[in-house]
Amino acid sequence: MPRFHVPQPLAAGQQLELPADVAHHINVVRMEPGDTLTLFNGDGGEYTAVLTEVQKKKAWAELKVFDPREVELPFAVTLAQALPEGTKMDWIIEKAVELGVAGIQPLATRRCVVRLSAERAEKKLEHWNGIVVSASEQCGRNRLAPVTAPLEFREWISRQDLHKRVILTPRAGESLADWARHQPAQALSIMVGPEGGFSDEEEAEALRHGALPLSIGPRVLRTETAALAAVSILSAAWGGI
Repeated sequence: MPRFHVPQPLAAGQQLELPADVAHHINVVRMEPGDTLTLFNGDGGEYTAVLTEVQKKKAWAELKVFDPREVELPFAVTLAQALPEGTKMDWIIEKAVELGVAGIQPLATRRCVVRLSAERAEKKLEHWNGIVVSASEQCGRNRLAPVTAPLEFREWISRQDLHKRVILTPRAGESLADWARHQPAQALSIMVGPEGGFSDEEEAEALRHGALPLSIGPRVLRTETAALAAVSILSAAWGGI
C-alpha cells in the first residue's frame, strides 16, 4: 500500500486535501478515487485512508482507521557523521533511516573536504530532511529522524550529553560488537569520521569529553560503510533486526 508523509495533525474521519507533492505522486502512479493509501505525520502511528477525489494537481482523501504500529529500534542511536565528499551523505542518511537511527548530526571535522557556507548548509539541511521523509515512507517508519544543522566537531563534542558517545577508530582496543554484547541496550551517539578519519587531536579531545573509543573490527571501512555497519551491529546485539 502506498505510504505518504503528511505534515499536519491527523484524525480518523478527517477529510483533507493532500500536499502538492503527494498529489503529484498519486497522479504519476495513476491512483484513482476509492484507492487505499497509508498516511502518517511523524508523531507515531499511521492511518489507512481512501482517495475521495483526484484532479490534475490536487487530491483529497478521507482518513479511516488509526494503527499505532511502530517499527522503531528499542534503543535510540544518533549518528554523528563527519561530512563526506560528494553525494555520500545523501546515501548515508537514506540507509541510516532505513536501519532505524533516531537522529543524524552532521559534523565538520579537520579532514573534511566539504565545507558548507551558512547558505549552503541551510539548503543541504532541507534536502537531507527531505531524504528522511522519502526513506521513512519507503521503509515503514512512522517517526521522522531529524537531521540537525551541521556543527564544528569541537563545538559538538564539548556539549553536555546524557547519552554515551562512541567514537569509531581503528586504534581502539575493543570492537563495538564485543562491547555491545556485554552491555544493556541504551541510547548512544556514534561518531564516524570523514574519508581521512578523525585527526589525533580530535580523537584525544573526544576522549577528554568521555567518549568511548571502539572499532568496527580488523578491517578499515569507508566512512559510508562504517556508519551503517555500526547501527547494524548494535541492532544485532540489542534487538531491532
